[in-house]
Amino acid sequence: MKTILMTGAAGGVGTFLRKAFQGRYHLRLSDIVALDDCASHETFVRTDLSDLAATRNAVAGVDGIIHLGGFSVEGDWETILNANIIGTRNLFEAARIENVKRIIFASSNHAMGFYGRDETIDHTHYPRPDSRYGVSKVFGEAMGSLYSDKYGAEVMNIRIGNVAEEPIDVRRLSIWISPRDLAQLVSIGLEHPDIRFEVVYGMSDNERAWWDNANARRLGYAPQDQSEDYAAKVLSEHSADTGDPLGDTLQGGAFVSTEAGGDPTKPDLA
Repeated sequence: MKTILMTGAAGGVGTFLRKAFQGRYHLRLSDIVALDDCASHETFVRTDLSDLAATRNAVAGVDGIIHLGGFSVEGDWETILNANIIGTRNLFEAARIENVKRIIFASSNHAMGFYGRDETIDHTHYPRPDSRYGVSKVFGEAMGSLYSDKYGAEVMNIRIGNVAEEPIDVRRLSIWISPRDLAQLVSIGLEHPDIRFEVVYGMSDNERAWWDNANARRLGYAPQDQSEDYAAKVLSEHSADTGDPLGDTLQGGAFVSTEAGGDPTKPDLA
């Protein structure tokens, strides 16, 4: 069984993936907060990714990395710099030093958030980040490109929409991904023999999607879930008009106009 490092394992996405990968991988879980519920196939190493030596310790000896760690919503520049930019730099550098080739980078739809909702974009479109958080995700994708080209890393960037058991508002009908569909995408990134540098979108089979995910399908992705199954419920309970004229026309939603730091424990801005 392969040993896979999962950074940011205490977060919501990490919690979903831990369940999905039970029995498939030995998981080395990492976070800045302690985890005390490790299963028999899991170990925990507390790691501050802003510390390169600690990051090397977490990376050493694994077969692949799922990099979820960082600040997961908009924040001030210092927060984003330390958690998402320095931490991601250290993750890629530690992987290079420890000779770990396969890396799944949890990018975000917010790397592309200033595209309009009337546009369909794919993996070839130029980044248009909607926030400081989005800039950090563009940085992470660029690091993957550099380390792939220069050092032979094998990187899949997943521009995640919103991971949840079901979509909870109108915007998420376009960007939602179920936990099992995300687990499928991550597994492709870990197991596909021909990964060198790939960008895919983290979404289920959504009829209202703004993204062409042909590159993920090329790699074998076959989503099992679709947001349309929840559309009637969502549309009966929520309006497409959130009161943010700019956010309601652009893919990034509230991120395109917010300046306040967010709370990473809450999903309201995902």
